[in-house]
Amino acid sequence: MSSGVLVIFDQNQGQVRHVILEILTVARSLALGPVTALTFGTDASKTLDILSEYGADRVLFWEQEPFTQYSSDGFADAIASVVPELDPAVILFPASAWGKDLSPRLAELLNAGLATDCLSLRTNEDNRVIATRPMYAGKVLAEVQIDTPIQMFSIRPNINAAVPSPTTPVVLDIPPVISETSFKAVVTERKEVQSGVQELTEADIIVSGGRGIKAPENFKLLDQLAEALGAAVGSSRPVADDGWVPHSYHIGQTGKVVSPTVYFAIGISGAIQHLAGISGSKYIVAINNDPEAPIFKVANYGIVGDLFQVVPRLTEEIRALKATN
Repeated sequence: MSSGVLVIFDQNQGQVRHVILEILTVARSLALGPVTALTFGTDASKTLDILSEYGADRVLFWEQEPFTQYSSDGFADAIASVVPELDPAVILFPASAWGKDLSPRLAELLNAGLATDCLSLRTNEDNRVIATRPMYAGKVLAEVQIDTPIQMFSIRPNINAAVPSPTTPVVLDIPPVISETSFKAVVTERKEVQSGVQELTEADIIVSGGRGIKAPENFKLLDQLAEALGAAVGSSRPVADDGWVPHSYHIGQTGKVVSPTVYFAIGISGAIQHLAGISGSKYIVAINNDPEAPIFKVANYGIVGDLFQVVPRLTEEIRALKATN
């Protein structure tokens, strides 16, 4: 009988995203058996320490060629070849672009049901997993259950806590069955959209802009503030839809969910869809010339004023403070 949870994720030079630690915590909470972590590529084994800190019972690293370059069809075929030996009851992915690309391909190969972009997981009295996920652009939350023998889910980042639970993992040596014809499309190059700063879902400080910025060229004010703070830059959905910034900047219910220590909402009114994406922020600082803007109802600190005067002054003051320290 299938048991345990298989957590599948990507890594970069031995570094894993925070969402993977959250998923390991969720996997342990299901109490369905051993938690196995599978990751790929150069330096994959360098993740061993962090995986052991967050409770992986077993780890499997595929560092060799052809796993140094991502191929959705090739990776899916390889994983499907070892699932019968690992025999997990549940397979988890991060709801990242990588996970959203790979998980449905694997689900098709395994004839398994897949629930994507889940907020939380729990088990019922029959040890089946019940997932909570948003529907209709976040207007409702639904509880779903998968009835296939293997249950697959992708987990949205920055929703669940990451709780350490040190273990001593067993390092498995299970080679996949690799078919050269499976690797039809391979990623040959990766470019960071926001060079020099953290990805939004990993950032500790985020400076984010909305329609109050008025024009795409005015985002340079946010870039300057972000540079002074060492922050990442994000946006509300309307400005991303209008092409002022790439869609990778979009924070909200249908974009990225973030949980920084400090979130600067600049020229953002505070639509409910945007608030859903920033609810995990420890402190929210709102800058808006409309004192009735909904963002002020959730902000810890608010500045009512013209952002074109406030933001440059704030940037100047931060630079001055850093220069004296």
